[in-house]
Amino acid sequence: MSALAGVDIALWDLLSRRLNLPLHVLLGGAVRHKIKVYSWIGGDRPRDVEAAAKERYAQGFRAVKMNATEDVDWLDSPSALETSVERCRIVKALGMDVGLDFHGRLHKPMAKQLAKALEPHKPLFIEEPLLSEHYEGIKQLSGLTTIPIALGERLYSRWDVKRFLHDTSIDVLQPDISHCGGISEIRRIASMAEAYDVALAPHCPLGPIALAACMQIAMCTPNFTIQEMGLTIHYNTEAGAYDINNYIKDKRVWDVREGYVEGLSGIGLGIEVDEEEVRSVAKEANAWPPKGFVGPDGSIREW
Repeated sequence: MSALAGVDIALWDLLSRRLNLPLHVLLGGAVRHKIKVYSWIGGDRPRDVEAAAKERYAQGFRAVKMNATEDVDWLDSPSALETSVERCRIVKALGMDVGLDFHGRLHKPMAKQLAKALEPHKPLFIEEPLLSEHYEGIKQLSGLTTIPIALGERLYSRWDVKRFLHDTSIDVLQPDISHCGGISEIRRIASMAEAYDVALAPHCPLGPIALAACMQIAMCTPNFTIQEMGLTIHYNTEAGAYDINNYIKDKRVWDVREGYVEGLSGIGLGIEVDEEEVRSVAKEANAWPPKGFVGPDGSIREW
């Protein structure tokens, strides 16, 4: 599906460029003129969230997301969750909204406790409170909390999504346009979600082409709510000096003002890729190393 997504996005871009139109016009036209966005703080082992949140605020963001926890045992001490609640409280005190990404790291005994502890602090959403394969656990958890539940990056087609919509167990759907078949499939998924009163917030801690494709979907999708941006995400900063701005010619397209990015108005995907820069970097670029967590007993934990 990831390979299919790449071909699909490229074909939509080529067609809309041939017609000299922004891509979203081919999908029904704009339903908004700017796009609400959020960025990341905290890293894989979240820390220094106050300083990072202030930096994002200065960049124009009014919402951020962070990992809710480090690695946590299947059944851990309740004290392992205390710092998660404190980080949420700190960011909210700055006047920002914050999503908490459980990242599938928690199992049901701990996820239930953390959702309840976070509830008084009103996070924007909790993401992947359990791994997506535990659909019955997610259904149970949805009945225990008023916090919106988000997931979808590990779902790769409308058939994967179908059960969660039918179960009414999620509030925000987060398919990844680079892995769910591209623009064609995410458009179908969004329409299905709208029929169940579920919002769309595409997963995209990725590069400028994936982000531009998500922005085109955001422009024409009524139930779109907020877009993840990988700007200065820890995956990028850990890898070196490159970020999503390095590979496009007009870097202003990602300018964030009061929590929004202006809708892309250029033809095709709305960006121009700096192909010379991409070729130059590709000569010496290293593959992104898979990560993981190991518990103190040597057991492998969900990353």
